Amino acid sequence: MYKRVRRKIKKVFRELLLYHNSSLEYRAKVLTLVVAVNGKITECEEKLLYKTARSIYNNDEERSEILVEAVKEYFEKIKTNNGLDFEHLIFQVEKETREVKRFAGKIDILTLLRFQECIDDEEDRIYQQRVIAYLADLKDRYE
Repeated sequence: MYKRVRRKIKKVFRELLLYHNSSLEYRAKVLTLVVAVNGKITECEEKLLYKTARSIYNNDEERSEILVEAVKEYFEKIKTNNGLDFEHLIFQVEKETREVKRFAGKIDILTLLRFQECIDDEEDRIYQQRVIAYLADLKDRYE
């Protein structure tokens, strides 16, 4: 109970309470771009999201959960057209990568490619490959 309440408080006040919040938000946006291509977060993608978050934050469970929650928040905004769409998120990621060069190093292409195994539809897989190729290009340009 305490852990859940603490996580909710951190979620609401993420910008103020979380160390390196901008880095976490950036990673959440990148991951959202990859998982949002098929319009849903499948069980496979969710498991991979948790696994990825734990590897990024060296098994810091709380920070990992906040990252996954941030991905789900961005995804929900895209899905419900709540002030954010997929193209706008792409522009945000590009702008942040251009402005903060160290963010380019946070794009882990090998990790993003693992999400390919979660997509069954060939068109969605091709679209995801293009998104990942775009992120790889961003990484190469600004790293």
